[in-house]
Amino acid sequence: MRRFAARLTRITALVTVAVASALTPTSASADPGHEPVVFVHGWMGADWNWTYFVDSFGSDGWSDEDLHVWYYDWSQSNVATAEQLASEVDRVLETTGADRVDLITHSMGGLSSRHFLKFLGGTAQVDDWVSIGGPNHGTNAAYACWTTSCQEMRYGSGFLTDLNAGDETPGEVDYATLRSPCDEVINPDSSTALAGARNAQVSCIGHISLLSSDEVYESVRDFIA
Repeated sequence: MRRFAARLTRITALVTVAVASALTPTSASADPGHEPVVFVHGWMGADWNWTYFVDSFGSDGWSDEDLHVWYYDWSQSNVATAEQLASEVDRVLETTGADRVDLITHSMGGLSSRHFLKFLGGTAQVDDWVSIGGPNHGTNAAYACWTTSCQEMRYGSGFLTDLNAGDETPGEVDYATLRSPCDEVINPDSSTALAGARNAQVSCIGHISLLSSDEVYESVRDFIA
């Protein structure tokens, strides 16, 4: 009887291990996770600009640790902002242990982040980059404001001339831009498109409303996923 009980115990243990193994995902089927996302707002923007995007990414499986909303002084030169962005990316990579981040930018945020990529070695640290309503080749709205950053958004500014010289999408980064025919701030709206990027036009959406649009969010999510 004792032998039978011992044998039954061993069989039960083997069955338990087999069932546990069958229910545990293998490395091939486990969720690989996401690269950290750094959000870069635009002129007169703030962290609250990204509330809809952050909530939506969270609902779609990105963790709080994946999502990093960054705030900076939007009145300063985009070059200064790019240097600060480089430090922020370093911090995110160190904190998360990731090799690269994804950058999602709105409006003027696309300019400082492009400077970071092109001139500060950012292409080695960024996987995907997205410009939502970015003044990548200038906008006439910039003639109505006078901060250093705003003047840099004027057509033919020294900053934009340097930024757009040669390769507009350098490195192994995947680039995407989204523009709206109803963007009242970026004129012409074609300014957003970059040579070498995946350029797309969305529906008739206002400049700020781009940040609360299902269509825009889903396009960005599908691009970086």
